[in-house]
Amino acid sequence: MISIHNEPQPTDLGDVRVANRAVVLRHVRLHAPCSRADIAAATGLNKATVSSLVAELIERRLVRETGLTENRVGRPATMLVLDGEPYAALGLQIGADDLVVVAVDLGGNRLLTWRRAFPAPTSSPGETVRALATLARRAVGRVTGQGRTVLGLTVGVPGLVDTTGAVPLASGLGWRDVPLAAELRAALRETGFTIGVDTDANLAVLAEQRHGTYAGTADLVHLTGGVSVSAGVLAGGRLLRGGRGHAGELGHVCLDPAGPACPCGRRGCLAGLTALPAVVRRLLPDTEQDGPVTDYLPEVDRILVLARQEDPFVLAGLAEVGRHLGHGVSVLANLLNPEAVVVGGHFATLAPWLLPAARAELAARTLAPQAGGCRLDASTLDSCATALGGATAALATIEAGRLPAG
Repeated sequence: MISIHNEPQPTDLGDVRVANRAVVLRHVRLHAPCSRADIAAATGLNKATVSSLVAELIERRLVRETGLTENRVGRPATMLVLDGEPYAALGLQIGADDLVVVAVDLGGNRLLTWRRAFPAPTSSPGETVRALATLARRAVGRVTGQGRTVLGLTVGVPGLVDTTGAVPLASGLGWRDVPLAAELRAALRETGFTIGVDTDANLAVLAEQRHGTYAGTADLVHLTGGVSVSAGVLAGGRLLRGGRGHAGELGHVCLDPAGPACPCGRRGCLAGLTALPAVVRRLLPDTEQDGPVTDYLPEVDRILVLARQEDPFVLAGLAEVGRHLGHGVSVLANLLNPEAVVVGGHFATLAPWLLPAARAELAARTLAPQAGGCRLDASTLDSCATALGGATAALATIEAGRLPAG
């Protein structure tokens, strides 16, 4: 999956119609309820074109009429909203200790959210693919049992993802050169829908832009918190991917050459200082006495209890982690000048204790006054942001103006 934001480039009349269809769908999504005349006035399309496109979208149940409105000059107008009831899209995410699947309809309304405990960092890629396929099959069965057609599925991975959906490296999972998209397609066999793979951060920032506090923000970053730390970056409303799709690996920027070892093999990386395993080791040094942690939720709960009790050791450790987090965010602020950086995962859970130190460090290390206007906040989406973004990405073909099959 290269981008869900590529605009159709008209080359013939068919492509022009697809592009115009995308314009109409986008307007309805953002401004519903709205009339055909509203769409024509706002988009510059002529009324006949809008009427033809709307008729097509109604026939395919992507848009529906809701009735008349009297609160306007002239004759009452028939208002339009997104329909999409016959359709669903799925997103999956691989976490530190669980797998998550989310299904949404065309309007982004959640149809289901399921979690399955799964120790991905200590499991083989093959075991993870089988577990993902099992969870996906269950979710597909549920939504198709409701009479919906699945349009697509996107998996979010805490690691590098290339344009074929392969994972060259996911150090937090111990993966190298895993053809995840191909293996998942093989495991699910003939699905009839598209299967994509992207980084967890890229998908999370799509969820933020669509559903979060900063919805609609053009220059936005989501910083993941979990088994790794990565940045999903929107610049001018588009995902910033880089030449080979590997942009956003802020977690492996070195902050302290003498710092702790990172799973990538280097020392002092932001991830080695602030990722969930590093935070647990820093604040709960007795945790790994009985072996590697495979379920982080109880450990995070312990940290929360100790922080609320104002345990001096834990408070000092959280402030230190917060300073490292602010240092890392300052790199983004200096390079990209985003309007906001939103932190997710354990960063959001521990935000009351992390963000004061992080904001101070951000302000101190950013060249522009007041951190260049960059705000640093905790995500208000739950821990399923990546899966929600994956489902959003799976709607890309429809939102680009392509009609569903059938």
